[in-house]
Amino acid sequence: MTSHRSNHKLPNLNGWNQSKPRHSLGYRTRHQARSVVVCVVAAALVFVGSAAAMTWYDINHVIDTNSINIIPQKSGSTQEAVVDPNAGQTINILLLGQDTRSGEENKALGGPGDAENHQSDTAMVLQISADRSYINLVSIPRDSIVNAPSCQTSKGTIAARYEVMFNSIFANAYAKGGDLASAGSCTMAAVNSLTGLDIENFVIVDFAGMRDMVDALGGVDLCIPVATKDATTGINLQPGMQHLDGTTATEYARMRHGTGTDGSDIMRTTRQQYLVKEIIKEALSKNLLTQSAQLYQLAKTALKSLNISSGLAHASTLVGLAMSLKDLDPTHLYMQTIPVTSWTKDKNRVVWASNADDVWEKLRKEVPLTQTETTASDSPSDNSSASPSDSDDTSASESPSASASASATETVDPTTGLITRADGTLIDPNTGGIVNKKNGTITDPTTGQYLGIADRYLSATVCAVNAQE
Repeated sequence: MTSHRSNHKLPNLNGWNQSKPRHSLGYRTRHQARSVVVCVVAAALVFVGSAAAMTWYDINHVIDTNSINIIPQKSGSTQEAVVDPNAGQTINILLLGQDTRSGEENKALGGPGDAENHQSDTAMVLQISADRSYINLVSIPRDSIVNAPSCQTSKGTIAARYEVMFNSIFANAYAKGGDLASAGSCTMAAVNSLTGLDIENFVIVDFAGMRDMVDALGGVDLCIPVATKDATTGINLQPGMQHLDGTTATEYARMRHGTGTDGSDIMRTTRQQYLVKEIIKEALSKNLLTQSAQLYQLAKTALKSLNISSGLAHASTLVGLAMSLKDLDPTHLYMQTIPVTSWTKDKNRVVWASNADDVWEKLRKEVPLTQTETTASDSPSDNSSASPSDSDDTSASESPSASASASATETVDPTTGLITRADGTLIDPNTGGIVNKKNGTITDPTTGQYLGIADRYLSATVCAVNAQE
Protein backbone atom coordinates (compact mmCIF):
# COMPACT_ATOMS: atom_id res chain seq x y z
CA MET A 1 0.00 0.00 0.00
CA THR A 2 1.37 3.35 -1.00
CA SER A 3 1.62 5.91 1.74
CA HIS A 4 1.62 9.65 1.03
CA ARG A 5 1.87 10.77 4.62
CA SER A 6 5.32 12.25 4.24
CA ASN A 7 4.19 14.43 1.33
CA HIS A 8 1.30 16.10 3.16
CA LYS A 9 1.08 18.96 5.58
CA LEU A 10 -1.72 19.31 8.05
CA PRO A 11 -4.24 21.90 6.89
CA ASN A 12 -4.38 25.27 8.63
CA LEU A 13 -6.65 24.82 11.66
CA ASN A 14 -8.05 28.29 11.10
CA GLY A 15 -9.04 27.43 7.56
CA TRP A 16 -12.76 27.80 8.15
CA ASN A 17 -12.33 31.54 8.64
CA GLN A 18 -10.17 32.09 5.60
CA SER A 19 -11.33 33.20 2.19
CA LYS A 20 -12.11 30.40 -0.20
CA PRO A 21 -9.04 28.18 -0.41
CA ARG A 22 -7.25 27.31 -3.56
CA HIS A 23 -8.43 23.89 -4.46
CA SER A 24 -7.31 20.38 -5.01
CA LEU A 25 -5.00 18.90 -7.57
CA GLY A 26 -7.04 17.72 -10.50
CA TYR A 27 -6.91 14.13 -11.28
CA ARG A 28 -9.05 12.91 -14.04
CA THR A 29 -11.29 10.73 -12.37
CA ARG A 30 -18.69 6.82 -3.99
CA HIS A 31 -22.74 4.09 -5.22
CA GLN A 32 -23.32 7.63 -4.99
CA ALA A 33 -21.51 10.98 -4.23
CA ARG A 34 -20.58 9.49 -0.93
CA SER A 35 -17.10 10.92 -1.18
CA VAL A 36 -18.61 14.38 -0.90
CA VAL A 37 -20.39 13.43 2.30
CA VAL A 38 -17.15 12.00 3.64
CA CYS A 39 -15.13 15.04 2.69
CA VAL A 40 -17.52 17.59 4.12
CA VAL A 41 -18.04 15.69 7.33
CA ALA A 42 -14.39 14.75 7.83
CA ALA A 43 -13.41 18.39 7.58
CA ALA A 44 -16.09 19.39 10.03
CA LEU A 45 -14.90 16.89 12.58
CA VAL A 46 -11.16 17.12 12.44
CA PHE A 47 -11.26 20.74 13.51
CA VAL A 48 -13.98 20.62 16.16
CA GLY A 49 -13.13 20.52 19.87
CA SER A 50 -9.99 20.02 21.88
CA ALA A 51 -9.64 16.40 20.77
CA ALA A 52 -8.77 17.43 17.21
CA ALA A 53 -5.42 15.62 17.20
CA MET A 54 -6.93 12.32 18.35
CA THR A 55 -9.76 12.70 15.85
CA TRP A 56 -7.25 13.26 13.08
CA TYR A 57 -5.34 10.12 14.03
CA ASP A 58 -8.55 8.10 14.26
CA ILE A 59 -9.91 9.23 10.89
CA ASN A 60 -6.55 8.81 9.17
CA HIS A 61 -6.21 5.26 10.55
CA VAL A 62 -9.62 4.32 9.12
CA ILE A 63 -8.72 5.80 5.73
CA ASP A 64 -5.35 4.01 5.59
CA THR A 65 -7.00 0.71 6.48
CA ASN A 66 -9.38 0.95 3.50
CA SER A 67 -6.92 2.39 0.99
CA ILE A 68 -6.61 0.55 -2.35
CA ASN A 69 -3.62 0.71 -4.66
CA ILE A 70 -4.27 1.45 -8.34
CA ILE A 71 -2.87 -1.10 -10.80
CA PRO A 72 -1.04 0.80 -13.59
CA GLN A 73 -2.59 0.34 -17.05
CA LYS A 74 -0.54 0.23 -20.22
CA SER A 75 -2.55 3.03 -21.80
CA GLY A 76 -2.14 5.43 -18.91
CA SER A 77 0.28 6.90 -16.44
CA THR A 78 2.06 4.63 -14.00
CA GLN A 79 1.96 7.39 -11.39
CA GLU A 80 -0.84 7.51 -8.84
CA ALA A 81 -2.36 10.96 -8.72
CA VAL A 82 -2.31 12.42 -5.24
CA VAL A 83 -4.79 15.19 -4.60
CA ASP A 84 -3.20 18.50 -3.64
CA PRO A 85 -5.78 20.43 -1.58
CA ASN A 86 -4.45 23.78 -2.87
CA ALA A 87 -4.08 23.27 -6.59
CA GLY A 88 -7.43 24.75 -7.73
CA GLN A 89 -8.19 22.12 -10.34
CA THR A 90 -11.30 20.19 -11.38
CA ILE A 91 -11.58 16.80 -9.65
CA ASN A 92 -13.03 13.67 -11.26
CA ILE A 93 -13.72 10.47 -9.31
CA LEU A 94 -15.30 7.17 -10.34
CA LEU A 95 -17.89 6.07 -7.76
CA LEU A 96 -18.71 2.35 -7.70
CA GLY A 97 -21.39 0.56 -5.70
CA GLN A 98 -20.35 -3.06 -5.24
CA ASP A 99 -23.12 -5.60 -5.78
CA THR A 100 -21.97 -8.33 -3.42
CA ARG A 101 -23.71 -10.61 -0.92
CA SER A 102 -20.49 -11.35 0.95
CA GLY A 103 -21.07 -11.11 4.71
CA GLU A 104 -24.34 -11.47 6.56
CA GLU A 105 -25.16 -7.76 6.40
CA ASN A 106 -24.83 -7.60 2.61
CA LYS A 107 -26.80 -10.82 2.19
CA ALA A 108 -29.66 -9.35 4.19
CA LEU A 109 -29.71 -6.17 2.07
CA GLY A 110 -28.96 -7.79 -1.27
CA GLY A 111 -31.57 -10.51 -1.31
CA PRO A 112 -30.99 -13.91 -2.94
CA GLY A 113 -27.88 -14.32 -5.04
CA ASP A 114 -24.35 -15.62 -5.24
CA ALA A 115 -22.30 -14.36 -2.30
CA GLU A 116 -19.15 -14.44 -4.43
CA ASN A 117 -20.67 -12.56 -7.37
CA HIS A 118 -18.85 -9.22 -7.27
CA GLN A 119 -20.32 -6.75 -9.75
CA SER A 120 -20.67 -3.01 -10.03
CA ASP A 121 -24.25 -2.35 -9.03
CA THR A 122 -23.82 1.39 -9.54
CA ALA A 123 -21.30 3.48 -11.45
CA MET A 124 -21.16 7.27 -11.45
CA VAL A 125 -18.59 9.80 -12.60
CA LEU A 126 -18.33 12.59 -10.04
CA GLN A 127 -16.87 15.91 -11.19
CA ILE A 128 -16.18 18.66 -8.66
CA SER A 129 -15.63 22.03 -10.34
CA ALA A 130 -12.35 23.87 -9.95
CA ASP A 131 -14.02 26.78 -8.17
CA ARG A 132 -16.11 24.37 -6.03
CA SER A 133 -19.34 26.10 -7.11
CA TYR A 134 -21.02 22.97 -8.48
CA ILE A 135 -20.79 19.19 -8.84
CA ASN A 136 -21.64 17.10 -11.90
CA LEU A 137 -22.68 13.48 -11.42
CA VAL A 138 -23.28 11.20 -14.41
CA SER A 139 -24.67 7.69 -13.98
CA ILE A 140 -23.65 4.79 -16.22
CA PRO A 141 -26.35 2.07 -16.38
CA ARG A 142 -25.00 -1.32 -15.36
CA ASP A 143 -26.85 -2.99 -18.25
CA SER A 144 -25.06 -0.87 -20.88
CA ILE A 145 -23.43 -2.88 -23.67
CA VAL A 146 -19.92 -1.53 -24.22
CA ASN A 147 -16.49 -2.45 -25.56
CA ALA A 148 -14.01 -3.03 -22.75
CA PRO A 149 -10.28 -2.38 -23.33
CA SER A 150 -7.60 -4.73 -22.03
CA CYS A 151 -6.55 -4.04 -18.47
CA GLN A 152 -4.07 -5.09 -15.81
CA THR A 153 -5.10 -6.91 -12.64
CA SER A 154 -3.15 -8.11 -9.62
CA LYS A 155 -2.75 -11.47 -11.33
CA GLY A 156 -2.27 -10.66 -14.97
CA THR A 157 -3.88 -9.06 -18.02
CA ILE A 158 -7.49 -9.29 -19.20
CA ALA A 159 -7.79 -9.05 -22.97
CA ALA A 160 -10.08 -6.53 -24.64
CA ARG A 161 -13.69 -7.65 -24.97
CA TYR A 162 -16.49 -6.44 -27.21
CA GLU A 163 -20.22 -6.02 -26.61
CA VAL A 164 -20.20 -6.88 -22.90
CA MET A 165 -22.37 -5.60 -20.07
CA PHE A 166 -20.71 -2.71 -18.30
CA ASN A 167 -20.97 -4.23 -14.82
CA SER A 168 -19.22 -7.40 -15.99
CA ILE A 169 -15.97 -5.42 -16.29
CA PHE A 170 -15.83 -5.07 -12.51
CA ALA A 171 -16.87 -8.71 -11.99
CA ASN A 172 -14.35 -10.19 -14.42
CA ALA A 173 -11.50 -8.13 -13.04
CA TYR A 174 -12.37 -9.20 -9.49
CA ALA A 175 -12.51 -12.85 -10.60
CA LYS A 176 -9.14 -12.55 -12.33
CA GLY A 177 -7.27 -10.48 -9.77
CA GLY A 178 -9.15 -11.54 -6.66
CA ASP A 179 -9.32 -8.04 -5.17
CA LEU A 180 -11.04 -4.67 -5.34
CA ALA A 181 -7.87 -3.06 -6.69
CA SER A 182 -8.26 -5.13 -9.88
CA ALA A 183 -12.00 -4.55 -10.13
CA GLY A 184 -11.80 -0.80 -9.56
CA SER A 185 -8.72 -0.24 -11.74
CA CYS A 186 -10.13 -2.14 -14.75
CA THR A 187 -13.49 -0.39 -14.48
CA MET A 188 -11.76 2.97 -14.28
CA ALA A 189 -9.66 2.14 -17.35
CA ALA A 190 -12.82 1.22 -19.25
CA VAL A 191 -14.63 4.43 -18.28
CA ASN A 192 -11.64 6.48 -19.40
CA SER A 193 -11.58 4.65 -22.73
CA LEU A 194 -15.32 5.09 -23.26
CA THR A 195 -15.58 8.74 -22.21
CA GLY A 196 -12.30 10.37 -23.17
CA LEU A 197 -11.79 11.44 -19.56
CA ASP A 198 -8.62 10.82 -17.57
CA ILE A 199 -10.00 9.64 -14.23
CA GLU A 200 -7.28 8.59 -11.80
CA ASN A 201 -9.12 7.75 -8.55
CA PHE A 202 -12.13 5.70 -7.49
CA VAL A 203 -14.23 4.94 -4.42
CA ILE A 204 -16.08 1.64 -3.81
CA VAL A 205 -18.88 0.95 -1.32
CA ASP A 206 -21.21 -2.02 -0.71
CA PHE A 207 -24.81 -2.40 0.50
CA ALA A 208 -24.02 -2.43 4.20
CA GLY A 209 -21.83 0.64 3.88
CA MET A 210 -24.62 2.64 2.30
CA ARG A 211 -27.04 1.61 5.02
CA ASP A 212 -24.63 2.52 7.81
CA MET A 213 -24.00 6.00 6.40
CA VAL A 214 -27.71 6.82 6.18
CA ASP A 215 -28.20 5.57 9.75
CA ALA A 216 -25.27 7.67 10.94
CA LEU A 217 -27.01 10.71 9.46
CA GLY A 218 -30.11 9.87 11.47
CA GLY A 219 -32.01 8.81 8.36
CA VAL A 220 -32.96 10.72 5.24
CA ASP A 221 -36.19 12.31 3.94
CA LEU A 222 -37.39 11.07 0.54
CA CYS A 223 -40.53 11.85 -1.40
CA ILE A 224 -42.21 8.54 -2.27
CA PRO A 225 -44.41 9.42 -5.26
CA VAL A 226 -46.60 6.29 -5.34
CA ALA A 227 -47.46 3.38 -3.06
CA THR A 228 -44.37 1.18 -3.13
CA LYS A 229 -44.37 -2.46 -2.09
CA ASP A 230 -41.76 -5.10 -2.88
CA ALA A 231 -41.95 -8.67 -1.63
CA THR A 232 -38.25 -9.30 -2.30
CA THR A 233 -37.02 -6.60 0.08
CA GLY A 234 -40.11 -6.29 2.25
CA ILE A 235 -40.51 -2.58 1.45
CA ASN A 236 -44.01 -1.21 2.04
CA LEU A 237 -44.10 2.58 1.70
CA GLN A 238 -47.08 4.88 1.40
CA PRO A 239 -47.03 7.95 -0.88
CA GLY A 240 -45.71 11.16 0.63
CA MET A 241 -42.59 12.50 2.30
CA GLN A 242 -41.06 9.66 4.32
CA HIS A 243 -38.16 9.59 6.77
CA LEU A 244 -36.25 6.41 5.92
CA ASP A 245 -33.62 4.59 7.94
CA GLY A 246 -30.51 3.16 6.28
CA THR A 247 -31.93 -0.26 5.49
CA THR A 248 -35.13 1.04 3.92
CA ALA A 249 -33.39 3.81 1.97
CA THR A 250 -30.82 1.38 0.56
CA GLU A 251 -33.45 -1.17 -0.41
CA TYR A 252 -35.62 1.56 -1.98
CA ALA A 253 -32.70 2.73 -4.10
CA ARG A 254 -31.90 -0.83 -5.19
CA MET A 255 -35.32 -2.38 -5.77
CA ARG A 256 -36.29 -3.46 -9.27
CA HIS A 257 -39.54 -5.33 -8.63
CA GLY A 258 -42.91 -4.71 -7.06
CA THR A 259 -44.97 -1.54 -7.30
CA GLY A 260 -43.46 1.89 -7.89
CA THR A 261 -40.97 0.61 -10.49
CA ASP A 262 -41.02 -0.75 -14.01
CA GLY A 263 -38.31 -3.31 -13.25
CA SER A 264 -35.63 -1.59 -15.30
CA ASP A 265 -32.11 -0.81 -14.17
CA ILE A 266 -32.43 2.67 -15.71
CA MET A 267 -35.38 3.61 -13.49
CA ARG A 268 -33.53 2.28 -10.46
CA THR A 269 -30.66 4.58 -11.37
CA THR A 270 -32.95 7.61 -11.03
CA ARG A 271 -33.85 6.59 -7.47
CA GLN A 272 -30.18 6.12 -6.65
CA GLN A 273 -29.42 9.62 -7.91
CA TYR A 274 -32.24 11.05 -5.82
CA LEU A 275 -31.01 9.28 -2.69
CA VAL A 276 -27.47 10.53 -3.26
CA LYS A 277 -28.58 14.13 -3.52
CA GLU A 278 -30.68 13.94 -0.36
CA ILE A 279 -27.81 12.32 1.59
CA ILE A 280 -25.50 15.14 0.57
CA LYS A 281 -28.07 17.78 1.47
CA GLU A 282 -28.57 16.20 4.88
CA ALA A 283 -24.84 16.01 5.57
CA LEU A 284 -24.26 19.61 4.49
CA SER A 285 -27.12 20.81 6.68
CA LYS A 286 -25.52 19.57 9.92
CA ASN A 287 -24.47 22.32 12.34
CA LEU A 288 -20.78 22.02 13.17
CA LEU A 289 -21.19 23.59 16.60
CA THR A 290 -24.22 21.71 17.89
CA GLN A 291 -23.99 18.39 16.04
CA SER A 292 -20.27 17.64 16.12
CA ALA A 293 -20.74 14.25 17.86
CA GLN A 294 -23.13 13.05 15.16
CA LEU A 295 -20.84 14.35 12.43
CA TYR A 296 -17.93 12.50 13.98
CA GLN A 297 -19.85 9.23 13.95
CA LEU A 298 -20.92 9.86 10.35
CA ALA A 299 -17.36 10.49 9.24
CA LYS A 300 -16.06 7.31 10.90
CA THR A 301 -18.97 5.24 9.61
CA ALA A 302 -18.60 6.53 6.07
CA LEU A 303 -14.85 6.07 5.97
CA LYS A 304 -15.10 2.53 7.35
CA SER A 305 -17.65 1.76 4.65
CA LEU A 306 -15.53 2.99 1.75
CA ASN A 307 -12.63 1.50 -0.14
CA ILE A 308 -10.72 4.47 -1.53
CA SER A 309 -7.96 4.42 -4.14
CA SER A 310 -4.67 5.46 -2.59
CA GLY A 311 -4.42 8.81 -4.37
CA LEU A 312 -7.36 9.98 -2.25
CA ALA A 313 -6.79 7.88 0.86
CA HIS A 314 -5.21 10.36 3.24
CA ALA A 315 -6.91 12.51 5.84
CA SER A 316 -5.17 15.73 4.80
CA THR A 317 -6.30 15.18 1.20
CA LEU A 318 -9.94 14.58 2.14
CA VAL A 319 -10.01 17.34 4.74
CA GLY A 320 -8.44 19.83 2.34
CA LEU A 321 -11.04 18.98 -0.28
CA ALA A 322 -13.80 19.18 2.31
CA MET A 323 -12.71 22.66 3.36
CA SER A 324 -12.89 23.82 -0.23
CA LEU A 325 -16.47 22.48 -0.42
CA LYS A 326 -17.71 24.07 2.80
CA ASP A 327 -19.63 26.78 0.89
CA LEU A 328 -21.12 24.48 -1.74
CA ASP A 329 -24.78 25.21 -2.44
CA PRO A 330 -26.57 21.81 -2.48
CA THR A 331 -28.81 23.08 -5.27
CA HIS A 332 -25.74 23.14 -7.50
CA LEU A 333 -25.46 19.37 -7.57
CA TYR A 334 -26.36 18.31 -11.11
CA MET A 335 -27.22 14.71 -11.97
CA GLN A 336 -27.97 12.90 -15.19
CA THR A 337 -27.98 9.36 -16.54
CA ILE A 338 -25.99 8.99 -19.74
CA PRO A 339 -28.49 8.87 -22.66
CA VAL A 340 -29.15 5.31 -23.83
CA THR A 341 -31.33 3.42 -26.25
CA SER A 342 -32.40 -0.21 -26.50
CA TRP A 343 -29.84 -2.64 -27.88
CA THR A 344 -31.04 -4.18 -31.13
CA LYS A 345 -29.77 -7.64 -30.12
CA ASP A 346 -31.52 -7.72 -26.74
CA LYS A 347 -34.34 -5.37 -25.70
CA ASN A 348 -33.41 -5.88 -22.03
CA ARG A 349 -30.02 -4.26 -22.60
CA VAL A 350 -29.11 -0.74 -23.66
CA VAL A 351 -26.37 1.02 -25.62
CA TRP A 352 -25.26 4.61 -25.29
CA ALA A 353 -27.26 6.91 -27.55
CA SER A 354 -25.70 9.05 -30.25
CA ASN A 355 -25.91 12.14 -28.03
CA ALA A 356 -24.16 10.47 -25.08
CA ASP A 357 -20.86 12.09 -26.02
CA ASP A 358 -22.48 15.52 -25.65
CA VAL A 359 -22.67 14.80 -21.91
CA TRP A 360 -19.08 13.56 -21.67
CA GLU A 361 -17.96 16.60 -23.67
CA LYS A 362 -19.29 18.87 -20.93
CA LEU A 363 -17.24 16.96 -18.38
CA ARG A 364 -14.18 17.09 -20.63
CA LYS A 365 -14.66 20.86 -20.97
CA GLU A 366 -15.28 21.08 -17.21
CA VAL A 367 -18.60 22.95 -17.39
CA PRO A 368 -21.95 22.30 -15.64
CA LEU A 369 -24.24 19.67 -17.13
CA THR A 370 -26.91 22.39 -17.21
CA GLN A 371 -25.12 24.61 -19.68
CA THR A 372 -26.32 24.75 -23.25
CA GLU A 373 -23.82 23.92 -25.96
CA THR A 374 -23.46 27.58 -26.95
CA THR A 375 -22.93 28.75 -23.40
CA ALA A 376 -20.49 25.96 -22.64
CA SER A 377 -18.34 26.74 -25.66
CA ASP A 378 -18.03 30.35 -24.58
CA SER A 379 -17.17 29.61 -20.95
CA PRO A 380 -13.70 29.32 -19.41
CA SER A 381 -12.69 25.79 -18.50
CA ASP A 382 -12.84 26.47 -14.77
CA ASN A 383 -16.28 28.09 -15.15
CA SER A 384 -15.33 30.66 -12.52
CA SER A 385 -17.95 33.14 -13.71
CA ALA A 386 -20.72 30.70 -14.50
CA SER A 387 -24.01 30.62 -12.63
CA PRO A 388 -25.04 26.99 -13.07
CA SER A 389 -28.66 26.00 -12.66
CA ASP A 390 -30.94 23.13 -13.56
CA SER A 391 -34.57 22.19 -13.63
CA ASP A 392 -34.45 20.32 -10.37
CA ASP A 393 -32.65 22.87 -8.26
CA THR A 394 -32.90 26.49 -9.29
CA SER A 395 -35.64 28.81 -10.45
CA ALA A 396 -36.26 29.12 -14.15
CA SER A 397 -35.56 32.83 -14.00
CA GLU A 398 -31.93 31.95 -13.23
CA SER A 399 -31.60 29.38 -15.98
CA PRO A 400 -30.46 30.57 -19.41
CA SER A 401 -31.48 27.28 -20.97
CA ALA A 402 -34.97 27.54 -19.47
CA SER A 403 -35.42 31.05 -20.84
CA ALA A 404 -34.24 29.97 -24.27
CA SER A 405 -36.43 26.87 -24.32
CA ALA A 406 -39.77 28.38 -23.32
CA SER A 407 -41.81 29.84 -26.19
CA ALA A 408 -44.66 32.32 -26.03
CA THR A 409 -47.13 29.47 -25.56
CA GLU A 410 -45.13 27.91 -22.72
CA THR A 411 -44.71 28.90 -19.08
CA VAL A 412 -41.88 28.32 -16.63
CA ASP A 413 -42.66 27.35 -13.04
CA PRO A 414 -40.49 29.53 -10.76
CA THR A 415 -40.63 26.89 -8.02
CA THR A 416 -39.68 23.77 -9.98
CA GLY A 417 -37.95 25.37 -12.97
CA LEU A 418 -39.92 23.11 -15.32
CA ILE A 419 -41.50 24.30 -18.57
CA THR A 420 -45.21 23.69 -19.08
CA ARG A 421 -46.28 23.41 -22.72
CA ALA A 422 -49.66 24.51 -23.99
CA ASP A 423 -50.87 20.91 -23.85
CA GLY A 424 -49.82 20.58 -20.18
CA THR A 425 -46.66 18.54 -20.84
CA LEU A 426 -43.84 19.23 -18.37
CA ILE A 427 -40.37 19.64 -19.85
CA ASP A 428 -36.98 19.64 -18.16
CA PRO A 429 -35.35 22.69 -19.82
CA ASN A 430 -31.80 21.36 -19.65
CA THR A 431 -32.13 17.84 -21.02
CA GLY A 432 -35.27 18.51 -23.05
CA GLY A 433 -36.75 15.46 -21.37
CA ILE A 434 -40.41 14.91 -20.50
CA VAL A 435 -41.26 14.94 -16.79
CA ASN A 436 -43.72 12.35 -15.53
CA LYS A 437 -46.26 14.24 -13.42
CA LYS A 438 -46.91 11.22 -11.22
CA ASN A 439 -43.38 10.25 -10.17
CA GLY A 440 -41.09 13.08 -11.34
CA THR A 441 -38.93 10.95 -13.63
CA ILE A 442 -37.43 12.60 -16.70
CA THR A 443 -37.43 10.60 -19.95
CA ASP A 444 -35.87 11.16 -23.34
CA PRO A 445 -38.61 12.27 -25.79
CA THR A 446 -37.07 10.16 -28.56
CA THR A 447 -36.03 6.93 -26.87
CA GLY A 448 -38.31 6.97 -23.83
CA GLN A 449 -35.36 6.04 -21.60
CA TYR A 450 -34.86 7.67 -18.20
CA LEU A 451 -32.50 10.64 -17.97
CA GLY A 452 -32.95 11.56 -14.32
CA ILE A 453 -35.45 12.72 -11.75
CA ALA A 454 -36.89 16.17 -11.01
CA ASP A 455 -36.31 16.08 -7.27
CA ARG A 456 -37.46 19.65 -6.67
CA TYR A 457 -40.69 18.92 -8.50
CA LEU A 458 -41.16 15.85 -6.33
CA SER A 459 -40.86 17.84 -3.11
CA ALA A 460 -42.80 20.92 -4.20
CA THR A 461 -45.59 19.25 -6.13
CA VAL A 462 -45.87 15.48 -5.75
CA CYS A 463 -45.33 15.53 -1.99
CA ALA A 464 -46.75 19.05 -1.60
CA VAL A 465 -43.76 20.25 0.40
CA ASN A 466 -42.32 23.73 -0.05
CA ALA A 467 -39.16 23.55 -2.13
CA GLN A 468 -35.97 24.20 -0.22
CA GLU A 469 -34.11 27.08 -1.75
